[in-house]
Amino acid sequence: MHPYNRLPSTGYSTPSPPSSPLRSPRLRPGRIKTGRFSPNQPPPVRTVSQRLAWLFLSVLLRRQGVFLFAPLIYISCMLLYIGSVSFDIVPIIKHRPAPGSVYRSPELYSKLRDEMDSDDSSVDAISTIWKSAYKGGAWKPCVSMSSGGLPESNGYIYVEANGGLNQQRTSICNAVAVAGYLNATLVIPNFHYHSIWKDPSKFSDIYDEEYFVNTLKNDVRVVEEIPEYLMERFGSNMTNVYNFRIKAWSSIQYYKDVVLPKLLEEKVIRISPFANRLSFDAPPVVQRLRCLANYEALRFSSPISTMGESLVARMRKHSEMNGGKYVSIHLRFEEDMVAFSCCVFDGGKQERQDMTTAREIGWKGKFTKPGRVIRPGAIRINGKCPLTPLEVGLMLRGMGFTKNTPIYLASGKIYNAEKTMAPLLEMFPNLHTKETLASEEELSLFKNYSSRMAAIDYTVCLHSEVFVTTQGGNFPHFLLGHRRYIYAGHSKTIKPDKRKLALLFDSPNIGWKSLKRHLLSMRSHSDSKGVELKRPNDSIYSFPCPDCMCRANRTDDSRPSPAT
Repeated sequence: MHPYNRLPSTGYSTPSPPSSPLRSPRLRPGRIKTGRFSPNQPPPVRTVSQRLAWLFLSVLLRRQGVFLFAPLIYISCMLLYIGSVSFDIVPIIKHRPAPGSVYRSPELYSKLRDEMDSDDSSVDAISTIWKSAYKGGAWKPCVSMSSGGLPESNGYIYVEANGGLNQQRTSICNAVAVAGYLNATLVIPNFHYHSIWKDPSKFSDIYDEEYFVNTLKNDVRVVEEIPEYLMERFGSNMTNVYNFRIKAWSSIQYYKDVVLPKLLEEKVIRISPFANRLSFDAPPVVQRLRCLANYEALRFSSPISTMGESLVARMRKHSEMNGGKYVSIHLRFEEDMVAFSCCVFDGGKQERQDMTTAREIGWKGKFTKPGRVIRPGAIRINGKCPLTPLEVGLMLRGMGFTKNTPIYLASGKIYNAEKTMAPLLEMFPNLHTKETLASEEELSLFKNYSSRMAAIDYTVCLHSEVFVTTQGGNFPHFLLGHRRYIYAGHSKTIKPDKRKLALLFDSPNIGWKSLKRHLLSMRSHSDSKGVELKRPNDSIYSFPCPDCMCRANRTDDSRPSPAT
C-alpha cells in the first residue's frame, strides 16, 4: 500500500529515494580498520569503567554536547583532584581591629618619649596660646539687677536639686528663672542625696545663702522655709504637697499654662526632681534671671571660697617663671567614670573585674540587661572614652607645653593611680592637686564631701590661664561659660577632638613631628572656638554671649532689660 501523494497520479509510482549514508564512515558495516591495530593483534581488554567512559564520550561526540558539558567535566575533575590531595598547611587570616578602636597609647609613648624630651623647637605654649579674637571685639558682663519692688507672690515653689555639684547648679538657676517668671516665692532648693556622690551637704554648706537671697531680692523672693500656717494644711509634711512630674527641657510656656494655675490653687507646689526641667530656648526675661542667678547670685560659701583662693595663690606662686600662669586639667579617670564609659584600657583581667564590680554597685544591672551589647572599640572610635593621664600628657606636650609647665589637676580618686599617673608625672613633674597644695588639716572640712571638694577644684580651674576638659559633663559645661564671663568672652579652654585623638594614638608609624603638627592644629581650633555666641538650643551656662554679656567696644549696647 502506497502512501497518500498530493501530486496528480500518472499511473506510475515514484521510486523511493536511496537511504541516507551513515553520519560517520567509521561505523559503516564491513569496513576494515587499519593503521591502529594489526589484523592479527587482538584489541586491548578494557575495564567496565573505561567502557562506560568511552561510551559516554562517544555519545557526547556524536551529539556534539561536549561544549555544554565541558565546564561540568572540568569542575568534576578538579573536585576529584582536590579530594585526592591532602593539605598540611591551613591559611591563617589575620583580623586587624579598626583604626582607633584599641588603646595603644602606652606603646606610642614608649616609642616617642626620647624624641619628645629632646624637642626644644618651640616656645612654651602657655605664654603664646591664645591668639584668636572674636571679630566683633571683646565682651563684658552686663547683667543688671532690678531696682523696684515685687508684686504680691502667687505662692511658694519648692524644688529638689538632684545630681552632683553642677547639675544641682542647673536646678538652682532654672528654679530662680521659673519662680521669677511666675511671680512665685522660691524656697531655698533642697539637695537630693545621691548614691554615687554620697554628699549630704545643704545649700548653705556650698553657697553663700545670705548673699544669694540679697542679690535676688528685687527680682525673686527667696525664703528658707514655707510658713507654718501653710504647711499645716499638709500636716507639716512636704511629701503631702502636690508634686509636679515635669518632663525634661519643658518650655517656660508649659509652666505658665500648667504649673501656674495649680500654684494659684494650692499656694504651695513641689517639683522633684528638677535638673534640666527648663528648655534652653527661652525669652530674654527668663534668660536674664538665669544669668543673674548663675554669674552673680551664686557664690561659694566662705570656707570653700577661702580654701579655693588660697590654692589659686599657691598655684600662682608655683608659676612665677610663667608670670603666674598655670594650666588646669579636669581629669575624669575615676573608677566610676571608667566603669560607666565601658571602655577597655591596658589593665587586663584585673581591670575587667574591677569595672564589672563597679558597674553592679553603681548601676545595678544597667549594663547587663538582656540584648544589650557593649562595643568598647566603637566607643573609643566615637571619642566617648575618657582620656587617660598618659594621653593627656601626650596631648599637652604635642600642643607645645614644656616639661616645666605648672599643672593643676582637678579630679576625684584616679583609678589605679600608682600606674596610670606615672607617665603624666614624668611628662609634667610640676603637677599639683588640692591634696599636694594643702595640708590634711586644711582639707579636713571638705574631704568627706564630694561637692565641696569639687567646688574647690572649680575655683582653681576658673582662674587658670588654660583649662583642659577631657570628658565633658556638667563641670566643664559650667566652667566654659563662667570663664567666658570673666575673660571678655573667651573661654581659654582646650576642648580636644577625641575622635581624632583615638586615631592619632593608634598610629604605630606616626612620628613625633607629625603628631605634634596635628595637635598644634587641634590647639588652634580650640582657640578659634573660644569665643562663640549662643545659638537657640545652646546652654546659657556654656554660652553667656549675648544673653548675659555685651560687646565691650560698642557704646550703643544696652543691658538686658530687667524683668517686670
